[in-house]
Amino acid sequence: MNILDTAKKIVQEGPICDHCMGRQFAKLSTGLTNDQRGSAIKLALAMEGDRLRKDEGDKEILEELSSSSVNARKSLRKEGEDEKCWVCLGLFEKLDDWAERAEIALKNYEYSTFLVGTKMSGLLSENEEILWTESEATHAEQFKSELNREVGKLIAKRTNKEVELETPDILVTLDLANEEVILQVRSVYILGRYRKFVRTIPQTRWPCRSCKGKGCEACNFTGKQYPESVDELTKAPVIEALKCMDTKFHGAGREDIDALMLGTGRPFVVEAVEPLLRTCDLKEVEKQINDQAEGKIEVIGLTFTPKGTIEALKTSKADKVYNLKVTFKEQIPEEKLRSAINELIGAQIGQRTPQRVSHRRADLVRKRTVHDMKLNELTEDHAMIEVHCEGGLYVKELISSDEGRTVPSLTGLIGTQATVAELDVIGVDI
Repeated sequence: MNILDTAKKIVQEGPICDHCMGRQFAKLSTGLTNDQRGSAIKLALAMEGDRLRKDEGDKEILEELSSSSVNARKSLRKEGEDEKCWVCLGLFEKLDDWAERAEIALKNYEYSTFLVGTKMSGLLSENEEILWTESEATHAEQFKSELNREVGKLIAKRTNKEVELETPDILVTLDLANEEVILQVRSVYILGRYRKFVRTIPQTRWPCRSCKGKGCEACNFTGKQYPESVDELTKAPVIEALKCMDTKFHGAGREDIDALMLGTGRPFVVEAVEPLLRTCDLKEVEKQINDQAEGKIEVIGLTFTPKGTIEALKTSKADKVYNLKVTFKEQIPEEKLRSAINELIGAQIGQRTPQRVSHRRADLVRKRTVHDMKLNELTEDHAMIEVHCEGGLYVKELISSDEGRTVPSLTGLIGTQATVAELDVIGVDI
C-alpha cells in the first residue's frame, strides 16, 4: 500500500491535523518535521482528490479531507476552518502552553540539561491505537515521542538549556490527563571521607527498635535508636547549600557503633535529593559540617561525583586496617602472643556468620585473609594489636573466635579467651 492509499484510510476516520497525519509516516524521509510531512501529504491527497473530481466526478476524497484541509475545501468551494483533530484533540495547537507551564515549573531550579517525557491519557492512547489499526500505517512513531521532541524544542528556546537524552538534570513530565507538569530532579552526589571520634554514633539514621521510627517512650519520642549519626551530622549543611529536600548517605562499608573511624577516614557519598541548586562551595560545606559536628566527626576532601561512584563504593573490595585494644581472661606471655599473631599473618580465615549479625545475614562460612598483624603494646591489662585484613573480615571474631565459629582465631591459638575491648578503624583502602 502506497503513501496516498494509507492517507486515504487515515482521512476516512475524521479530521486530522498535520502533526498527526505526518506522524504516521515519520520514518520516511529525514530532515522534515511531522507537521511538514502531514501538510505535504494532505496537499498531495487534495490534488489527487481534485483530479478524481475533474476526471471522474468522484468527490469522495475531497469530502473526507475537507474537514482538515483548506485545499480540499477550496476545490469544493467550501468555507470554514479545520476542525479539531480527533487523534490529538487539538493538543498540537497547545505546544506553547505546555512549554510555558514547564518554564514556570523550572524557574526556581539551577540546571543545565533537561528531558521531556509524557504521561499519556487513556483517551489519547486509545485514539492512537485506533488510527494505527484502521490505517495499517507501518512507518509511524509514537504520539508521545513527537510531543516530547516538539515541546523540548520550545522549552530549550525559552530557557537556553539543552536537551540531554541520557542523564538530564531534570526530567519534565507532561501529565496529559491531569494537565500538569511534573518535575523529577536528578540528585547531586558529593564524595568525601569521614573520621568518627566518638563511640556512640552509627553511620546512618537508625529507627528505634521498639517503635520502628514512630516515636515512643523508649526513644523519648524521637523515633531514633541513637540521637545522632554521621549521616545526620552531614545533612543540614548539604541541605542548606543545595536547597535539597533531604539527603541519603552511602558509605564504603561501615564500622560498628562502638568503633572509631580514624586515619585517612572512610569514603562516602552523600546524595542531595531533589536539589534546587546543583553547585555550591564544597569547602564551605565541609567547614560547616565540621564546625557543627563539634568534634564528633570530621569530613575531608568533598568533591562532586557522578552517581556511578555509589556502586563503585558498594562493590569495591576495600582492605581495612584496625587498631584493637584486646583483653584476656588470663595473663598471656608476650612470646606466646607474638607467636600466635605471626601464625595469623597471611592466614585464610574461615568465618561462619557471627552470632551478633546472624539475624540480618545468611548463615554461611566466608573465607577472608589477614594481610598483616602486629603487636604494638602489651601491658598487664591489655594488648594493642594492629590488623591489616581483607574487607569483610569480622575482626572482633578473629580475636574472640565467636565460640569456635571463626577458625583460626587468636583465642584458639593462645588457648584462652581474648576479647576486643575497643576497636578503631584507621584505614579503608579501596
